Amino acid sequence: MDPVPVSAPVGAYAVLAGTLMSTAGLSWDVQWHLDVGPDTFFTLPHLILYSGSAIAGIAGLVMVLRATFAQRAGHPADPAVGGSPVRVLGGTFTAPLGYLVAGTGGASFLLYGLLDLWWHSLYGFDAVLDSPPHVALFISISLTMVGSVIVFAAARAHRWGRVGLIVSIPVLITFTPITTSAFRGMPLPLDPKLAGTVFFAVCFVLMGAITLRHRHVALSIAVVLGAMQLFLWWFSPWAARTYAAHVGLPLRDNLTDMAPQLPAGIPMFMLAAALVIEGLLRLGRARNWSARRLPQLVGAAGGVTVSLSMLVQTSMLRAGAGRGPMGRAPTSVTTVLADVVLGLAVGALAGYLAARFAVLLRLNTPTAADQEGR
Repeated sequence: MDPVPVSAPVGAYAVLAGTLMSTAGLSWDVQWHLDVGPDTFFTLPHLILYSGSAIAGIAGLVMVLRATFAQRAGHPADPAVGGSPVRVLGGTFTAPLGYLVAGTGGASFLLYGLLDLWWHSLYGFDAVLDSPPHVALFISISLTMVGSVIVFAAARAHRWGRVGLIVSIPVLITFTPITTSAFRGMPLPLDPKLAGTVFFAVCFVLMGAITLRHRHVALSIAVVLGAMQLFLWWFSPWAARTYAAHVGLPLRDNLTDMAPQLPAGIPMFMLAAALVIEGLLRLGRARNWSARRLPQLVGAAGGVTVSLSMLVQTSMLRAGAGRGPMGRAPTSVTTVLADVVLGLAVGALAGYLAARFAVLLRLNTPTAADQEGR
């Protein structure tokens, strides 16, 4: 294993820190809309959200410049530092793929922030997630998080890279279903938020397990996801109410004992799905099942597990607060069957794509184990 410069883990974890800050800022902002209401561009949750993207974007830019200067000095780029180098602007810059993606997401987020500022100047505060500037902002943050995954996957031969990948994947799982909320106003035959939750959770957990090819990867990702959910469950309402008291704004009169919205949308029983994914992967490899069919089978089983667990989760939260955070109809046989079908279909698609994404991540930075055919 070749050593990597000290700047490699520093840059990677700086991007990850930015995405974690953005996730906390978004969860705080969503809870602010629910508990307080009045919202302008320059609120503290917004500043935390924007600061996270700025940190990730600046870290990506610094790593791109370091790679560019090293290339001009005659030192070949190390694909383990951010991924394979990409020539940008006719070779003016040499950008590691992961940092290029993360930096592009950070830059586009700040540009769309200007659109959000203009939107607020026209309409004042807005209390919905699916306004045009918000959707653009969510996609930009997700792009930065994808870049973080690529960066750590490129360094998977190193312990810090594997640890970072196991942490960066739950961040992406937490955030990506938020974007699917933009489709909830459309007359679709399924709940896009549930479909997005099932798809992204299964796809990214399975992608991580296939990429690293170590035991307990799926379980480790699920444990980190659960820890993030617990933190946001406590942090979001506490931050919203503390900040409201600080600026002298009252809480809404019709507040109920409802679970915080963003963490309540994270699968609470993802550990069960991870056990299914981990068990079927081991069984399939031990019995030499078709490598072309195994990801779809594992994905379908994991999809059904996540879909049904979300049904249980929504029922529990509805019973505890009078209504569920996902706004779904009461549980019935039809609902259960529909969720099973959705889990099978979306999970199989997630498994198919997870295997392809894992191949791309491994080809981006082949390791000695890859070259040996492991």
